[in-house]
Amino acid sequence: MYYKAGNIELNSTTHIVLRDGEAVSLTPLEFAMLEYLMRHPNRVCKRADVIDIVWGQRFRYDTGTIDVHLNALRRKLGFARTHPIETVRGAGLILHTDDSPPPHVLTIRPFITDWLHSHSGDFESKGLVPQMQLDPFVSEITMSPDALRTMLDGILAALLPSASPGSIRVSSQLRLHTFSLTLAINDTVNELRIPIYGDTPAS
Repeated sequence: MYYKAGNIELNSTTHIVLRDGEAVSLTPLEFAMLEYLMRHPNRVCKRADVIDIVWGQRFRYDTGTIDVHLNALRRKLGFARTHPIETVRGAGLILHTDDSPPPHVLTIRPFITDWLHSHSGDFESKGLVPQMQLDPFVSEITMSPDALRTMLDGILAALLPSASPGSIRVSSQLRLHTFSLTLAINDTVNELRIPIYGDTPAS
């Protein structure tokens, strides 16, 4: 996927970053941080979310880690301290740009709640009781709501005909930057793996 912010261009497929058309050498962590911010332009990204996505949950309380890499990233890209990557005190980071169209950032819990509600008639006819247990460390993914709804509908259509009374459970887990969403009807389990950044298609 391609992103642009002012004179900075990022290609998540080739892992190439250009500044004024010239390649910039970034570490994997610097690249991941820049990609995350460019995927969420003109909105505050919480520091804890950036750390979880880029470094993993084990660094959540290492408050100095993000600043060291952020300062190096700003220096390599020729950014000033407050623009275009601004540190919003007490809130997080924001990448200012008028160039990047906002991606589909989908908030998981309300989406799944609405999806379950939209199929309440199907569940009742089969004697199924919806249950939801989502990973508290993942609140958003970048994905088209229509695409995710189509995939979930497809899984449900495959599982529902042979379902017996019981429960339909939706759960999730975070594994190495992949958000795993699981639908289970009784003993039948189906897992949908969704990258939480990058352009790898869901499987």
